[in-house]
Amino acid sequence: MSEKPIFNVYCDESCHLENDGQPIMVLGAAWCPQDEARRIGAELRDIKARYNARGELKWAKVSASRLPFYIELVDWFLAEAPLHYRGLVVRNKQALNHDAFNQGDHDLFYYKMQFSLLSKILSPDSQYAIYLDIKDTQGRNKLKRLKDVLCNNVYDFTSEMVRHVQNVHSHEMEIMQVTDFLTGALAYRHRALSSNTAKVAVIEHLEKKLGRSLLTSTSLAEQKLNVFLFTPRSA
Repeated sequence: MSEKPIFNVYCDESCHLENDGQPIMVLGAAWCPQDEARRIGAELRDIKARYNARGELKWAKVSASRLPFYIELVDWFLAEAPLHYRGLVVRNKQALNHDAFNQGDHDLFYYKMQFSLLSKILSPDSQYAIYLDIKDTQGRNKLKRLKDVLCNNVYDFTSEMVRHVQNVHSHEMEIMQVTDFLTGALAYRHRALSSNTAKVAVIEHLEKKLGRSLLTSTSLAEQKLNVFLFTPRSA
């Protein structure tokens, strides 16, 4: 019997805190076959070197002076067939009713959304190494809880499908930076921001290439750049 293919999944988030004053929360994940990860990371480093773009690729850094670099990144991502992205957007975050639906616990809601994001990526026919960008001092606890949620919900009690879940720093992994870039673009679009003309131009280019808006959900069959919109229920 042939071994199951292994995929690396790189997760990041934007506006994920409960009381940050933002109307949305975005969770994102980029993934690719594990045996393609090294090549894809090297390609991204080459693009950065050609544009003398030092340091991490981050959505927060997008500026007019480097617009050609970011436009090429969009084209590269769309052309890189083994590389995929899924984003989950929680709209009207202020309307969340944790008392009614999440036992009064924002963290419980956060893990429900992480599961919703990742469960549509995971398949019992494959194995996965999941990497999370370290955001805060709760990283270790979040790591264990997410792995428990994923394994229990797919009955993967022996961790055969989810091989491991690991915290990493985004500067250590190029593909994690792709997740940051696309998650940031998705959050910017759904926050209806427009003050940074370079960010607007990048989003417009991405939407033109996709032939659709980032403001709408896609079908699960959409594997390249999949978007799911979550709207809170009324109690």
